[in-house]
Amino acid sequence: MLVKSNSCLGKVVYSKAGRDSNRFFIIVGILDSNYVYICDGDLRLIENPKKKKIKHLTFTNSTAEDIKDLLLSGKKISNAMIRKFLQSYDNNKEV
Repeated sequence: MLVKSNSCLGKVVYSKAGRDSNRFFIIVGILDSNYVYICDGDLRLIENPKKKKIKHLTFTNSTAEDIKDLLLSGKKISNAMIRKFLQSYDNNKEV
């Protein structure tokens, strides 16, 4: 998947490689066409997001719209907000 400027912010992704495999994350930043920054509010906090290759992620159809809006406006996002969204998403699992 080709990452465009801000089109992937807030997307829910599933890690398929590395120590964090089999976990859901939210894209909180885009480094370039190969790397994004992801966090889950638990192991990877918003203050220290994980740099991850896009080829090691599976994109879902879900986007955290409220988190995306906060990211685009530059407002602070809490780890609890990310955890809460991913927890509710994980209960519905659709990869």
